[in-house]
Amino acid sequence: MILYPAIDLKDGQCVRVVRGDLGQATVFNASPADQARAWVAGGFHWLHVVDLNGAVQGAAVNAAAVEAILQSVSLPVQLGGGIRTLADIERWIEAGVSRVILGTVAVREPQVVRDAAKAFPEQIAVSVDVRAGKVAVQGWTEDSDLDAITVAKRFEDVGVSALIITDIDRDGTTLGFDVEAFGAIADAVTIPVIAAGGLASVDDIVRLKARPGTPIAGAVLGRALYNGAIVPAEALKVAA
Repeated sequence: MILYPAIDLKDGQCVRVVRGDLGQATVFNASPADQARAWVAGGFHWLHVVDLNGAVQGAAVNAAAVEAILQSVSLPVQLGGGIRTLADIERWIEAGVSRVILGTVAVREPQVVRDAAKAFPEQIAVSVDVRAGKVAVQGWTEDSDLDAITVAKRFEDVGVSALIITDIDRDGTTLGFDVEAFGAIADAVTIPVIAAGGLASVDDIVRLKARPGTPIAGAVLGRALYNGAIVPAEALKVAA
């Protein structure tokens, strides 16, 4: 199981928020590039970067911070937040992003995802962000009438490399993973699932791995990693 330490960007800084509320942002590092280097030093093999302002506005806002991260580390980076067009995707891949995450367009313009997956094989992921059973869009400021499995199944057999399933109701809360909810989606599709939202301790990783059925491919580590509840070496050992 691959662990993805999250670097969420707001106003150029590395923050954590609660359930996507940008008004409840806690700044953990004024230098996202420094934070990226710290996670490299912690032994991680990927980084999960999200432009929170961009997700709401529908266009890159923290591009300078993302570029600083890309220039500071050699680890593969998956990037989401405000990426809406093929031109946006191409720009970030050319800049060095290993995997581009598409969320809002996966709901509103699924053909963009299909075209992107064809143009950039294995470099496109779909973010499925779930609140009260429905998929949210536009930086979680709007809800759709679609459930997660309906959205996920749109992209079977088109070349999407991963589904990042975020439990918005638990995101940033360290209440613990809803393992069964993630597992139900993993069992319903053939695309690898990465779990996000609510991770509280290494025990959540143990439970994800122990769950019968289709294995969960990865997990995003957020607030519990930043506040010290999760020690990188311990988490990586359990995930291996």
